[in-house]
Amino acid sequence: MNTPPEGKKPPEHLRRIIGEPPGPIVGLLTRGVWALLTALSPAARDALARFVGNLAYTLGIRRKVALDNLAHAMPEKSEAERRAIARGAYITMARVVVESLPGGDRMAPDWDRQGIEGEEAWAALKAHVATGKGVLLATAHFGNWELVGQMLIRLGVPLNALVRPLKGALNTRIAENRLGAGAGLIYPKGAIQEITDAVNRGESAFMLLDQALPAKSAVFVPFFGRLASTTPAMAVAAERTGAPVFVVMGVRPPGPGARFRLEVEGPIPAPKPGEFADPITEHTARVTAALERAIGRNPEQWLWLHRRWKVQPPATLVTAPSPGLTSGPAPDSAPKA
Repeated sequence: MNTPPEGKKPPEHLRRIIGEPPGPIVGLLTRGVWALLTALSPAARDALARFVGNLAYTLGIRRKVALDNLAHAMPEKSEAERRAIARGAYITMARVVVESLPGGDRMAPDWDRQGIEGEEAWAALKAHVATGKGVLLATAHFGNWELVGQMLIRLGVPLNALVRPLKGALNTRIAENRLGAGAGLIYPKGAIQEITDAVNRGESAFMLLDQALPAKSAVFVPFFGRLASTTPAMAVAAERTGAPVFVVMGVRPPGPGARFRLEVEGPIPAPKPGEFADPITEHTARVTAALERAIGRNPEQWLWLHRRWKVQPPATLVTAPSPGLTSGPAPDSAPKA
């Protein structure tokens, strides 16, 4: 099944691209690139991605950022191990681009035969969707998040991706492919209401929770040993809708090809009323801790070249972090390493 279930496509107002499209010359050139990528075999695409990723790492593009992030996050690993993880992160990024841009079916023929870890969590997710209500799905820039969204739609979870208005040929193409896969697009303005409406229609919200935000828009929660600015949108939406929150990651197994094993954890509960002074931050911390666990199992599949900790927390948080912020063992529903 390559399209969402009949009658479950997002409404028309979520099927629009907001942003700055490429100019006519750039548009013409990039259409040629998309056509070339579409014509390549999956094996050739993977070889190209590995070449580009290795080249970017060798040239040192943002390599210092990646290695510094890893030194803070994984001080127990040797320098050689951290360099290998960093190189893998560059290959991951190149694969995401090369796999996400072609037209047609971008999934491997055996995409649905890679298994699911966290089967109880997955069953709970599907059972809730079967009631006619959506869920809230958190993920990260890990594996190939674009194709994981497409996988979820094929597996019967209609969803809308939270996105920002972006510009350029690359972002326009990715947005077009999201729509082509059957996802809706929710933009920041009025996002919480759009998520609420989507959940009530039986559609789920799919959002990346591993990007740095300006301090005024963020909460600060632990992530690999440091406080990281994080969007509270998932926790706010959970409070507003009562929808359960799940973390869904696509782990790429060894070898070439756009295939992924789903790892599912959840539902990740919100704090009970009165349990914490700041329940939104605590819930965000719990979801972020689940992301950290998944990344820790396969660190080469996360984008360490992103400046995740560039936004500094207020001095009061640095000296006296909020009590209760979750950073501990996985709950029973977490996939086993």
